[in-house]
Amino acid sequence: MNILHRVYLVVSLVTLIIFGGSAGFHFIEGWSWFDGFYMTLTTMTTIGYGEIHPLSHHGRIFNSFLIGVSVLTGGFTIATFSQALLQFEFTKVFGRRRMERELSRLEGHYIVCGAGRVGRTVLRELRSHGETCVIIERDPHRAQWAIDQKIPTVVGSAASEENLKLAHIDRAKGFVAAVGTDAENLYIILTARGFRSDLKIIARASEEESTGKFLRAGASHVLSPYYFVGTRIAQLLLRPNVLDFIDAAFGKERLDVEIGEVRVQKGGSLAGKSLGDPLFHQQGGAIVLGIKPAEGHLVFNPAPEALIHPGDCLIVIGSDAHLKHLESLAS
Repeated sequence: MNILHRVYLVVSLVTLIIFGGSAGFHFIEGWSWFDGFYMTLTTMTTIGYGEIHPLSHHGRIFNSFLIGVSVLTGGFTIATFSQALLQFEFTKVFGRRRMERELSRLEGHYIVCGAGRVGRTVLRELRSHGETCVIIERDPHRAQWAIDQKIPTVVGSAASEENLKLAHIDRAKGFVAAVGTDAENLYIILTARGFRSDLKIIARASEEESTGKFLRAGASHVLSPYYFVGTRIAQLLLRPNVLDFIDAAFGKERLDVEIGEVRVQKGGSLAGKSLGDPLFHQQGGAIVLGIKPAEGHLVFNPAPEALIHPGDCLIVIGSDAHLKHLESLAS
């Protein structure tokens, strides 16, 4: 029997004894229901006020039985609630230590600040791609959602250097500032950028004027949900078929197609090849939308004779299998 069932049993026993004692005094001694209830409480709690009315022989036999049952139930009640308290404390301590162990092993993860609607969406999307995430949230109720989802969680302010260290920002792959207010996001960006100059920081902005401030504070990219929604509404009116394709490909019911990034490594099969090379088309099976050189600007829709150099990042579209095969050729 687990502790919750024992608590239910205690409540049921106490209720049954109170009702049974009140009924016993009422029917055996002819007392009022309130007098029977009061006598039952004084007997159960062993206060020792004495009998409120003289008891008959049968009433004393009943009261003796009530005293024995009350003492046994009282001992069971104390033991149950003591165990519940200890179990609760141990669960908190061991849960905290387990979370600390999980955090200490993290490397190449993403840190998401804020477990609101935006933060949760980011977490779900990253985890659907097999990425490891850590969430920092000051609200214990929102943090509990992440804990229930088995996500390593730091409860506290994301603007705290101590909490960023606990989330191992020094080993993180990316950082998302998505708390509710722009002012707090600004502090978070400044603190995170102070730890690492190379960290990719994505920030959520509620007001248009906050975008420039976030970029000056060190954010790599700034997105506004309101701007995104407004743009999407306009695109649904102007280019509905394009958005239908994007939703079908990347929405909840995804087609077997994905836009991904493939980094070309030195010594890889693709290094030194052109996009028109037969090896690329026969074994790659993906469409190159653009090339981002290691140094320089993105080249959109590159020509077939464009050469692929080590360090280039290919923006490609294709099935998951095609992208994985292309990554194996590039590495």
